[in-house]
Amino acid sequence: MPSQHTALPANDAMLRLDNQLCFALYSASLAMTKLYKPLLDALQLTYPQYLVMLVLWETDGLTVSALGERLFLDSGTLTPLLKRMETAGLLQRQRSAEDERRVEVFLSPAGLALKSKALGIPACVVAASECPVPELMSLTSQIQTLRNRLVAGQA
Repeated sequence: MPSQHTALPANDAMLRLDNQLCFALYSASLAMTKLYKPLLDALQLTYPQYLVMLVLWETDGLTVSALGERLFLDSGTLTPLLKRMETAGLLQRQRSAEDERRVEVFLSPAGLALKSKALGIPACVVAASECPVPELMSLTSQIQTLRNRLVAGQA
């Protein structure tokens, strides 16, 4: 049995943990979520709830399906999340007047007011990253491109 310190053959280099894109993204995601937790605790939001709020602050009145597409979440994940947010008074769900099969999601006054309290969050994230804004924007664009390619490859 090889020792733990034995060098891997060259063809095994791709199996090193530090060479895995998936692990880099996963561990960065964990670090990002940890950074956001105290910021969102102050707003009494979970990270998924914050994402919903970001989308609704951009475009209020989306259908549940449009919201799910924007967040890459299925209705089985999104519906309970929206129900909890509605119970917390952040939003209202209502059937579309044009098509009762569609449910539309609207910010409540409390949900809309929360936006002003969230305005400082991006600056905190930029400061914690210790990266210049153009570098963060480039990195975000690269990750979005990767995500879109992965999603397209699974279709």
